[in-house]
Amino acid sequence: MLTFTDQRLRQRDFLLRLSRAMAAELDLAPLLELVIGQAVELLAGNYGLIALQGQDERLHIRVSVGIDKESWPLFEPFLASLREEGVDAPRVREELRTVAEALDLPLRQAIALPLRFGVKFLGLIVVFRAAINVAFSTDDRQLLSAFADHAAIAVHNAQLYEQALAEKQRLNSIIEHSADGVMILDSRWRIVAFNRAMEQLTGWPREEAIGRPCAEVLAIENDQGVNICLTACPLQCYPEDPNPVVEGWITTRDGRRRYIANSYSPTRDVQGRFLGAIANVHDLTARKQEEELQLTFISVMSHELKTPVSIIKGYADMLNRPDANWDRQTMREGLQVIEEEADRLGRLINDLLEVSRLQAGGLRLELTVWDLPLLVEKIVRAFAAQVGDQFEFQLRFPVDLPPVHADYERIRMVLTNLVSNAIKYSPEGGTIRIGGWRAGDQVLVYVSDQGVGIQPEDLPYIFDRFYRVDNRLTRETQGTGLGLYLTKAIVEAHGGRIWAESTPGRGSRFFFTLPAGPRPLPGDGEVLEQSAPQDEQEDAAREEQRGENATPAVGYRMAVDVIGLG
Repeated sequence: MLTFTDQRLRQRDFLLRLSRAMAAELDLAPLLELVIGQAVELLAGNYGLIALQGQDERLHIRVSVGIDKESWPLFEPFLASLREEGVDAPRVREELRTVAEALDLPLRQAIALPLRFGVKFLGLIVVFRAAINVAFSTDDRQLLSAFADHAAIAVHNAQLYEQALAEKQRLNSIIEHSADGVMILDSRWRIVAFNRAMEQLTGWPREEAIGRPCAEVLAIENDQGVNICLTACPLQCYPEDPNPVVEGWITTRDGRRRYIANSYSPTRDVQGRFLGAIANVHDLTARKQEEELQLTFISVMSHELKTPVSIIKGYADMLNRPDANWDRQTMREGLQVIEEEADRLGRLINDLLEVSRLQAGGLRLELTVWDLPLLVEKIVRAFAAQVGDQFEFQLRFPVDLPPVHADYERIRMVLTNLVSNAIKYSPEGGTIRIGGWRAGDQVLVYVSDQGVGIQPEDLPYIFDRFYRVDNRLTRETQGTGLGLYLTKAIVEAHGGRIWAESTPGRGSRFFFTLPAGPRPLPGDGEVLEQSAPQDEQEDAAREEQRGENATPAVGYRMAVDVIGLG
């Protein structure tokens, strides 16, 4: 027979082993399984359950022994009464009897062990017996109380771990689905986390990036090509800054150049030693390109506005000299230069105003129905008078082309800009063709030249604001980079689209569409769907046969293939 001392030692050993087992288990579900199993064994019970308090302040069964999960809802009134009144209350005994009868289980005695951590109530351990046994001794109660305390500590720790794990998963989800790049660094500036946006931004797969130094993966460079991460890391250079930021260029794994801003949130210990950091990486490439375009635009516009003003001022001063007696021819030529430069200045200002209206959403159209070939002929005649015999203009419209439903002055601006560009970028002259045909409920218009053409890498950007192709001819030619931007905006405001095709050294073709107007009245002729595409293909074939050394057309001649214009 065990002595009192031996019994206390066995109880202590039991609690010690149980405490270690519970402390080693941080996953809440397995821990509760362990606790309820030990509780039923310790109390010589037949059934048992653990109910934990939820955020709604109610008790919710989380695990049971000998009781089906489907039966858990039947215990809710019993648990509510047990918590409010205690295990010996008549109402509790009545609720227990009701459950026992409903489940046909011998639940004759219930022992409840409250789980408390300090003053915080966590829940209840309830063990049911099939028979009413002898009451517990003082030592038994002390053992049960110690068991409940150890179980409460283990459950509390497991709940904290569960909350921390859920918070970590939520944080990982936020980081992973962030629109900006996010990476986490350890105390040695090595990457320990790398989200999907960072993969897309840098081209580095996360399995290759993790474990590498931040300076190797990002390698941020300044405008002079110096690696800032190696020479001036803000985490090292500015340890007192709580959120250091660095901007610069990176080269992705697939060779793209991106401009980024990297904002760090470092963590340091009480001695100021670096423990790690979270880096938020923003892609600022579009903003950087816009800033560079703005600077280029300001530079170009300063030159473009200054030049006509200087010329006007110079000729005005010359003609106004009190010591000069100019003849009528000199006066006329000087005034003509002033008029031309004033017109040029006015066009520049109008372009700026149009850009402002576009940005403010104020581009208004006055839509009417009118004949497109008539407008094209007026524009061509005006240009032909200026360029002399260096160019041949050919108009290729079918006689049955329907009218267009468009803003006359806006489309005049579009065509003037396209023809002007065709002349400007054809320094050797040649043939400029303007034509079109019906395409469903739209009219397709083209302007082609035999000029220097456009490089393939420039084609996607020629309609961007302030964009100018970087070649010798462009640098020697006046322009702001707004013409094609405005042209595209006007065409798209009509519900059309504009695009370009080009062969460097052979010329370019610009196409745009406009809505067709009403069909002609009966008797005016049937509108045909077939027209200029075949002619345009034949023209292209003839141009290829002429070769790159073809002689430009000599003398001005305008070929008009539209009945009623000549």
